[in-house]
Amino acid sequence: MQKYFTQKYYADKRQSTSTKNKALFALVWVSIAWGTTWLASKEAVTNMPALQMIAIRQLIGGILYISYFILKKQPWPKGKQWIAILVLSFLTFMLSNALSTWGIKFIPSGLGAIMGAIFPLWLVIITMFKGKRLPRQTLAGLLMGFGGICIIFYEHLKDFINPDFMFGILLSLAATISWAFGTLYTKQEAINFNPYFSLGFQMLISGIIILFIAETTGNTVKFSDIPASSWWAISYLVVIGSVLTFVAYIYSLQNLPTALASIYAYINPIVAVLLGAMLLNEKLTIFIGIGGAITIAGVYLVNNSLKKKMISPLPPRRGNLDRKWFYYFIIVLDLNERASLPEGKVL
Repeated sequence: MQKYFTQKYYADKRQSTSTKNKALFALVWVSIAWGTTWLASKEAVTNMPALQMIAIRQLIGGILYISYFILKKQPWPKGKQWIAILVLSFLTFMLSNALSTWGIKFIPSGLGAIMGAIFPLWLVIITMFKGKRLPRQTLAGLLMGFGGICIIFYEHLKDFINPDFMFGILLSLAATISWAFGTLYTKQEAINFNPYFSLGFQMLISGIIILFIAETTGNTVKFSDIPASSWWAISYLVVIGSVLTFVAYIYSLQNLPTALASIYAYINPIVAVLLGAMLLNEKLTIFIGIGGAITIAGVYLVNNSLKKKMISPLPPRRGNLDRKWFYYFIIVLDLNERASLPEGKVL
Protein backbone atom coordinates (compact mmCIF):
# COMPACT_ATOMS: atom_id res chain seq x y z
CA MET A 1 0.00 0.00 0.00
CA GLN A 2 2.94 2.33 0.64
CA LYS A 3 3.68 2.65 -3.10
CA TYR A 4 0.37 4.50 -3.63
CA PHE A 5 1.66 7.37 -1.48
CA THR A 6 4.92 7.93 -3.36
CA GLN A 7 5.56 10.63 -6.00
CA LYS A 8 7.25 8.06 -8.24
CA TYR A 9 4.06 5.97 -8.43
CA TYR A 10 1.95 8.87 -9.68
CA ALA A 11 4.71 10.10 -12.02
CA ASP A 12 4.93 6.63 -13.57
CA LYS A 13 1.14 6.48 -13.85
CA ARG A 14 1.00 9.85 -15.63
CA GLN A 15 3.77 8.74 -17.99
CA SER A 16 1.92 5.49 -18.70
CA THR A 17 -1.29 7.37 -19.49
CA SER A 18 0.58 9.77 -21.76
CA THR A 19 2.24 6.89 -23.61
CA LYS A 20 -1.09 5.12 -24.09
CA ASN A 21 -2.70 8.28 -25.45
CA LYS A 22 0.15 8.72 -27.91
CA ALA A 23 -0.18 5.08 -28.94
CA LEU A 24 -3.92 5.52 -29.52
CA PHE A 25 -3.22 8.58 -31.65
CA ALA A 26 -0.64 6.54 -33.59
CA LEU A 27 -3.24 3.80 -34.14
CA VAL A 28 -5.77 6.34 -35.46
CA TRP A 29 -3.09 7.70 -37.79
CA VAL A 30 -2.29 4.21 -39.10
CA SER A 31 -5.96 3.34 -39.56
CA ILE A 32 -6.55 6.42 -41.71
CA ALA A 33 -3.19 6.91 -43.45
CA TRP A 34 -2.85 3.41 -44.86
CA GLY A 35 -6.40 3.66 -46.15
CA THR A 36 -5.44 6.80 -48.09
CA THR A 37 -2.46 5.10 -49.77
CA TRP A 38 -4.87 3.20 -52.01
CA LEU A 39 -6.08 6.51 -53.44
CA ALA A 40 -2.52 7.80 -53.77
CA SER A 41 -1.57 4.66 -55.69
CA LYS A 42 -4.64 5.07 -57.91
CA GLU A 43 -3.72 8.67 -58.65
CA ALA A 44 -0.10 7.76 -59.42
CA VAL A 45 -0.84 4.90 -61.84
CA THR A 46 -3.66 6.74 -63.62
CA ASN A 47 -1.27 9.08 -65.43
CA MET A 48 1.83 6.93 -65.92
CA PRO A 49 2.73 3.27 -66.55
CA ALA A 50 2.02 1.26 -63.39
CA LEU A 51 5.22 -0.80 -63.48
CA GLN A 52 7.34 2.33 -63.78
CA MET A 53 5.57 3.95 -60.84
CA ILE A 54 5.99 0.85 -58.69
CA ALA A 55 9.69 0.64 -59.54
CA ILE A 56 10.30 4.32 -58.72
CA ARG A 57 8.49 4.05 -55.38
CA GLN A 58 10.36 0.93 -54.33
CA LEU A 59 13.75 2.24 -55.48
CA ILE A 60 13.35 5.48 -53.51
CA GLY A 61 12.12 3.66 -50.41
CA GLY A 62 14.87 1.03 -50.62
CA ILE A 63 17.63 3.61 -51.07
CA LEU A 64 16.37 5.61 -48.08
CA TYR A 65 16.27 2.58 -45.79
CA ILE A 66 19.65 1.19 -46.88
CA SER A 67 21.38 4.59 -46.71
CA TYR A 68 20.17 5.11 -43.15
CA PHE A 69 21.51 1.76 -41.94
CA ILE A 70 24.80 2.17 -43.79
CA LEU A 71 25.28 5.47 -41.95
CA LYS A 72 24.42 3.64 -38.72
CA LYS A 73 27.11 1.06 -39.67
CA GLN A 74 24.71 -1.86 -39.33
CA PRO A 75 26.13 -5.27 -40.35
CA TRP A 76 25.13 -6.51 -43.80
CA PRO A 77 23.22 -9.78 -44.30
CA LYS A 78 25.26 -12.92 -44.70
CA GLY A 79 24.88 -16.36 -46.24
CA LYS A 80 21.37 -17.80 -46.08
CA GLN A 81 19.97 -14.46 -44.98
CA TRP A 82 20.25 -13.35 -48.61
CA ILE A 83 18.09 -16.27 -49.71
CA ALA A 84 15.26 -15.18 -47.40
CA ILE A 85 15.63 -11.57 -48.55
CA LEU A 86 15.42 -12.61 -52.22
CA VAL A 87 12.40 -14.86 -51.65
CA LEU A 88 10.52 -12.19 -49.68
CA SER A 89 11.49 -9.56 -52.25
CA PHE A 90 9.84 -11.71 -54.90
CA LEU A 91 6.72 -12.66 -52.94
CA THR A 92 5.95 -9.42 -51.10
CA PHE A 93 7.21 -6.70 -53.43
CA MET A 94 7.57 -8.03 -56.96
CA LEU A 95 4.28 -9.92 -56.69
CA SER A 96 2.00 -8.78 -53.87
CA ASN A 97 2.80 -5.07 -53.67
CA ALA A 98 3.38 -4.62 -57.39
CA LEU A 99 0.34 -6.59 -58.52
CA SER A 100 -2.05 -4.91 -56.09
CA THR A 101 -0.84 -1.48 -57.19
CA TRP A 102 -1.01 -2.43 -60.87
CA GLY A 103 -4.48 -3.88 -60.33
CA ILE A 104 -6.05 -0.62 -59.14
CA LYS A 105 -5.15 0.97 -62.45
CA PHE A 106 -8.11 -1.03 -63.82
CA ILE A 107 -10.47 -1.29 -60.83
CA PRO A 108 -11.69 1.19 -58.15
CA SER A 109 -9.21 1.80 -55.34
CA GLY A 110 -11.88 0.91 -52.73
CA LEU A 111 -12.50 -2.46 -54.36
CA GLY A 112 -8.76 -3.07 -54.44
CA ALA A 113 -8.53 -2.29 -50.72
CA ILE A 114 -11.34 -4.72 -49.86
CA MET A 115 -9.75 -7.47 -51.96
CA GLY A 116 -6.41 -6.78 -50.33
CA ALA A 117 -7.98 -7.40 -46.92
CA ILE A 118 -9.02 -10.99 -47.74
CA PHE A 119 -5.49 -12.37 -47.60
CA PRO A 120 -6.15 -14.36 -44.36
CA LEU A 121 -8.80 -16.31 -46.27
CA TRP A 122 -6.11 -17.68 -48.58
CA LEU A 123 -4.12 -18.76 -45.52
CA VAL A 124 -7.12 -20.88 -44.52
CA ILE A 125 -7.43 -22.43 -47.98
CA ILE A 126 -3.69 -23.24 -48.08
CA THR A 127 -4.01 -24.84 -44.65
CA MET A 128 -6.98 -26.91 -45.84
CA PHE A 129 -4.94 -28.25 -48.76
CA LYS A 130 -2.34 -29.38 -46.24
CA GLY A 131 -5.00 -31.63 -44.71
CA LYS A 132 -5.34 -29.77 -41.41
CA ARG A 133 -8.70 -29.56 -39.65
CA LEU A 134 -9.99 -26.07 -39.11
CA PRO A 135 -12.21 -24.75 -36.29
CA ARG A 136 -15.79 -23.85 -37.08
CA GLN A 137 -15.12 -20.16 -36.55
CA THR A 138 -12.46 -20.24 -39.26
CA LEU A 139 -14.77 -21.96 -41.74
CA ALA A 140 -17.57 -19.54 -40.92
CA GLY A 141 -15.24 -16.61 -41.51
CA LEU A 142 -14.10 -18.12 -44.80
CA LEU A 143 -17.68 -18.47 -46.05
CA MET A 144 -18.59 -14.96 -44.87
CA GLY A 145 -15.51 -13.45 -46.49
CA PHE A 146 -16.09 -14.92 -49.91
CA GLY A 147 -19.85 -14.40 -49.57
CA GLY A 148 -19.21 -10.70 -49.04
CA ILE A 149 -16.97 -10.58 -52.10
CA CYS A 150 -19.76 -12.17 -54.16
CA ILE A 151 -22.19 -9.46 -53.01
CA ILE A 152 -19.70 -6.78 -54.04
CA PHE A 153 -19.14 -8.41 -57.41
CA TYR A 154 -22.90 -8.48 -57.99
CA GLU A 155 -22.69 -4.71 -58.27
CA HIS A 156 -19.89 -5.11 -60.83
CA LEU A 157 -21.40 -7.86 -63.01
CA LYS A 158 -21.57 -5.58 -66.02
CA ASP A 159 -17.97 -4.53 -65.50
CA PHE A 160 -16.76 -8.11 -66.02
CA ILE A 161 -17.46 -7.66 -69.74
CA ASN A 162 -14.58 -5.18 -69.73
CA PRO A 163 -11.26 -7.08 -70.20
CA ASP A 164 -9.36 -4.38 -68.30
CA PHE A 165 -11.63 -4.81 -65.25
CA MET A 166 -11.16 -8.59 -65.35
CA PHE A 167 -7.40 -8.10 -65.60
CA GLY A 168 -7.41 -5.81 -62.56
CA ILE A 169 -9.41 -8.34 -60.53
CA LEU A 170 -7.01 -11.14 -61.45
CA LEU A 171 -4.01 -9.00 -60.53
CA SER A 172 -5.55 -8.15 -57.14
CA LEU A 173 -6.36 -11.81 -56.41
CA ALA A 174 -2.84 -12.88 -57.35
CA ALA A 175 -1.47 -10.18 -55.03
CA THR A 176 -3.39 -11.49 -52.00
CA ILE A 177 -2.37 -15.09 -52.72
CA SER A 178 1.32 -14.20 -53.02
CA TRP A 179 1.08 -12.23 -49.75
CA ALA A 180 -0.32 -15.31 -48.04
CA PHE A 181 2.58 -17.44 -49.28
CA GLY A 182 5.01 -14.74 -48.20
CA THR A 183 3.55 -14.76 -44.69
CA LEU A 184 3.79 -18.55 -44.45
CA TYR A 185 7.37 -18.45 -45.69
CA THR A 186 8.22 -15.82 -43.07
CA LYS A 187 6.81 -17.97 -40.26
CA GLN A 188 8.92 -20.92 -41.43
CA GLU A 189 12.12 -19.15 -42.45
CA ALA A 190 12.32 -16.11 -40.19
CA ILE A 191 15.92 -14.83 -40.14
CA ASN A 192 17.87 -13.28 -37.30
CA PHE A 193 18.55 -10.03 -39.13
CA ASN A 194 17.52 -6.38 -38.78
CA PRO A 195 14.06 -6.33 -40.41
CA TYR A 196 14.25 -2.69 -41.44
CA PHE A 197 17.58 -3.17 -43.20
CA SER A 198 16.08 -6.26 -44.83
CA LEU A 199 13.09 -4.18 -45.95
CA GLY A 200 15.44 -1.79 -47.74
CA PHE A 201 17.19 -4.59 -49.63
CA GLN A 202 13.88 -6.16 -50.63
CA MET A 203 12.55 -2.87 -51.97
CA LEU A 204 15.77 -2.08 -53.82
CA ILE A 205 16.08 -5.51 -55.41
CA SER A 206 12.45 -5.64 -56.51
CA GLY A 207 12.59 -2.04 -57.73
CA ILE A 208 15.58 -2.77 -59.97
CA ILE A 209 13.98 -5.91 -61.43
CA ILE A 210 10.57 -4.28 -61.98
CA LEU A 211 12.22 -1.28 -63.66
CA PHE A 212 14.15 -3.65 -65.96
CA ILE A 213 10.89 -5.44 -66.86
CA ALA A 214 9.16 -2.10 -67.48
CA GLU A 215 12.00 -0.88 -69.72
CA THR A 216 12.23 -4.08 -71.77
CA THR A 217 8.45 -4.26 -72.30
CA GLY A 218 8.07 -0.59 -73.21
CA ASN A 219 6.08 0.31 -70.07
CA THR A 220 7.96 3.53 -69.31
CA VAL A 221 7.80 7.19 -70.21
CA LYS A 222 10.36 9.96 -69.86
CA PHE A 223 10.59 11.44 -66.39
CA SER A 224 9.74 14.82 -67.88
CA ASP A 225 6.46 13.37 -69.20
CA ILE A 226 5.34 12.17 -65.77
CA PRO A 227 2.77 14.70 -64.47
CA ALA A 228 3.24 16.51 -61.18
CA SER A 229 0.19 14.72 -59.71
CA SER A 230 1.95 11.35 -60.06
CA TRP A 231 5.16 12.68 -58.48
CA TRP A 232 3.18 14.07 -55.55
CA ALA A 233 1.40 10.73 -55.16
CA ILE A 234 4.71 8.84 -55.19
CA SER A 235 6.15 11.23 -52.60
CA TYR A 236 3.08 10.70 -50.42
CA LEU A 237 3.40 6.92 -50.69
CA VAL A 238 7.07 7.00 -49.70
CA VAL A 239 6.93 9.60 -46.90
CA ILE A 240 3.48 8.94 -45.43
CA GLY A 241 2.90 5.31 -46.39
CA SER A 242 6.36 3.83 -45.96
CA VAL A 243 8.06 6.00 -43.31
CA LEU A 244 5.79 7.98 -40.97
CA THR A 245 2.93 5.49 -40.80
CA PHE A 246 5.33 2.58 -40.39
CA VAL A 247 6.90 4.29 -37.35
CA ALA A 248 3.43 5.02 -35.93
CA TYR A 249 2.41 1.38 -36.44
CA ILE A 250 5.43 0.04 -34.57
CA TYR A 251 4.82 2.52 -31.74
CA SER A 252 1.20 1.39 -31.41
CA LEU A 253 2.29 -2.26 -31.35
CA GLN A 254 4.78 -1.57 -28.59
CA ASN A 255 2.32 0.23 -26.35
CA LEU A 256 -1.11 -1.27 -27.03
CA PRO A 257 -2.57 -4.79 -26.78
CA THR A 258 -2.15 -6.65 -30.06
CA ALA A 259 -5.90 -7.15 -30.47
CA LEU A 260 -6.41 -3.37 -30.31
CA ALA A 261 -3.40 -2.48 -32.47
CA SER A 262 -4.57 -4.81 -35.25
CA ILE A 263 -7.94 -3.13 -35.82
CA TYR A 264 -6.35 -0.85 -38.42
CA ALA A 265 -6.59 -3.75 -40.88
CA TYR A 266 -10.39 -3.55 -40.75
CA ILE A 267 -10.55 0.25 -40.90
CA ASN A 268 -8.18 0.73 -43.86
CA PRO A 269 -10.62 -0.69 -46.47
CA ILE A 270 -13.48 1.42 -45.07
CA VAL A 271 -11.36 4.57 -45.36
CA ALA A 272 -10.33 3.64 -48.90
CA VAL A 273 -13.91 2.98 -50.03
CA LEU A 274 -15.31 6.20 -48.52
CA LEU A 275 -12.50 8.42 -49.80
CA GLY A 276 -12.66 6.75 -53.21
CA ALA A 277 -16.32 7.63 -53.44
CA MET A 278 -15.84 11.21 -52.21
CA LEU A 279 -12.64 12.17 -54.04
CA LEU A 280 -12.50 9.91 -57.09
CA ASN A 281 -16.25 9.50 -57.70
CA GLU A 282 -15.97 5.72 -57.36
CA LYS A 283 -19.18 3.73 -57.12
CA LEU A 284 -20.57 3.29 -53.60
CA THR A 285 -23.89 1.45 -53.36
CA ILE A 286 -25.78 -0.62 -50.80
CA PHE A 287 -24.35 -3.82 -52.29
CA ILE A 288 -20.77 -2.59 -51.95
CA GLY A 289 -21.44 -1.37 -48.40
CA ILE A 290 -23.09 -4.58 -47.19
CA GLY A 291 -20.67 -6.82 -49.08
CA GLY A 292 -17.67 -4.94 -47.71
CA ALA A 293 -18.98 -5.17 -44.14
CA ILE A 294 -19.61 -8.93 -44.46
CA THR A 295 -16.16 -9.47 -45.99
CA ILE A 296 -14.38 -7.57 -43.22
CA ALA A 297 -16.42 -9.43 -40.57
CA GLY A 298 -15.41 -12.75 -42.16
CA VAL A 299 -11.74 -11.70 -42.17
CA TYR A 300 -12.06 -10.77 -38.48
CA LEU A 301 -13.42 -14.23 -37.62
CA VAL A 302 -10.59 -15.89 -39.52
CA ASN A 303 -7.94 -13.68 -37.91
CA ASN A 304 -9.38 -14.31 -34.45
CA SER A 305 -9.43 -18.07 -34.94
CA LEU A 306 -5.91 -18.08 -36.43
CA LYS A 307 -4.67 -16.15 -33.42
CA LYS A 308 -6.13 -18.78 -31.10
CA LYS A 309 -5.26 -21.95 -33.04
CA MET A 310 -2.34 -21.36 -35.38
CA ILE A 311 -0.07 -18.62 -34.02
CA SER A 312 1.94 -19.48 -30.92
CA PRO A 313 3.58 -16.70 -28.91
CA LEU A 314 7.33 -16.28 -29.24
CA PRO A 315 9.39 -16.93 -26.09
CA PRO A 316 10.01 -13.61 -24.34
CA ARG A 317 13.80 -13.94 -24.43
CA ARG A 318 16.07 -11.12 -25.52
CA GLY A 319 17.69 -13.49 -28.01
CA ASN A 320 14.43 -13.62 -29.95
CA LEU A 321 14.07 -9.85 -30.24
CA ASP A 322 15.10 -9.69 -33.91
CA ARG A 323 12.77 -12.52 -34.84
CA LYS A 324 9.85 -10.80 -33.16
CA TRP A 325 10.60 -7.59 -35.00
CA PHE A 326 10.70 -9.63 -38.20
CA TYR A 327 7.13 -10.81 -37.63
CA TYR A 328 6.05 -7.20 -37.10
CA PHE A 329 7.86 -6.13 -40.26
CA ILE A 330 6.42 -8.72 -42.65
CA ILE A 331 2.86 -7.96 -41.55
CA VAL A 332 3.26 -4.27 -42.25
CA LEU A 333 4.89 -4.53 -45.70
CA ASP A 334 2.09 -3.49 -47.79
CA LEU A 335 0.68 -3.42 -47.75
CA ASN A 336 -1.97 -3.82 -45.40
CA GLU A 337 -0.82 -5.96 -43.09
CA ARG A 338 -3.15 -8.19 -42.04
CA ALA A 339 -2.31 -10.77 -39.38
CA SER A 340 -2.23 -10.97 -35.60
CA LEU A 341 0.93 -10.86 -33.52
CA PRO A 342 1.79 -12.33 -30.12
CA GLU A 343 0.72 -10.28 -27.14
CA GLY A 344 3.20 -8.14 -25.30
CA LYS A 345 5.63 -5.31 -25.87
CA VAL A 346 8.76 -5.63 -27.92
CA LEU A 347 11.10 -4.18 -25.35
